[in-house]
Amino acid sequence: MKRKTPNWAVAVVWCAMSGALLALAGCASSGDATSILNADPPEKMYADADRLMSKGKFEDAARKFEDLDRSHPYSPEARRAIVLAAYAYYKAGKTPEAIASAERYTVMHPGTKDAPLAHHIIASSYFDDINTSNRDQAATRKALEQLKILKARYPDSTYANDADNRIRICEDTLAASEMEVGRYYMNQKNFVAAINRFKVVVSDYQTTAHVEEALMRLTESYMALGVTTEAQTAVAVLGHNFPQSKWYKDAYALLKSDGLAPAQSQDSWMTKAWKAVPKFSLGGPG
Repeated sequence: MKRKTPNWAVAVVWCAMSGALLALAGCASSGDATSILNADPPEKMYADADRLMSKGKFEDAARKFEDLDRSHPYSPEARRAIVLAAYAYYKAGKTPEAIASAERYTVMHPGTKDAPLAHHIIASSYFDDINTSNRDQAATRKALEQLKILKARYPDSTYANDADNRIRICEDTLAASEMEVGRYYMNQKNFVAAINRFKVVVSDYQTTAHVEEALMRLTESYMALGVTTEAQTAVAVLGHNFPQSKWYKDAYALLKSDGLAPAQSQDSWMTKAWKAVPKFSLGGPG
């Protein structure tokens, strides 16, 4: 016959097992604490990360800078470590990580010496991801937003001049995208949708080379819809600002074929949108 184990023996075994588990948990917790307490001093961690950067081991450097920030969050080295982690991730081609680190820096330390660098890293990460004009332009818009912030807040930074050129590229790409979609709608005889696209170019991207064609396409679209006042205004704005443009000559000829001439309407959105509202009376070209 099998002997039954006494209840007190079961209790002893249970207590022993529980104690062992608690001891293991305590050891793990103690080990974690010890690893934090035994972390290298911030200046050494910074130097190690910098050395990894100089060797081109950018991802390892980024992680080391992040370790420094976690281990010594209040040290003088920790703040710069955040932005350098972002830069190292960018150099490693890890753009989501670069953007996340740089954005964290701009939130925690706005207006500091390294803030322009953080915005530059974010803008560069998006700028490098710009698609051609017939593809999605989300990255272009985000790059443009960051570049404008950089120019507005830090006009004297070393990154401002580079931002000027990149802003032009972003705006040209966005304008080209709007033109491509607008022309598609024109071919589909959807003139209202086409006008909305060309409107964006004339309102937001006046300094790009696409604005001349946009005004011509607006002329065509408004004429197709019978909105002659807006068509006349489009040609007037085009002729005043780009009198030698082939687009103006074509737009003027289109008006003339319907017995109309360029005339500016003060109530037109184009009059209000254009940067310098001209006062003029146009005749024909040449």
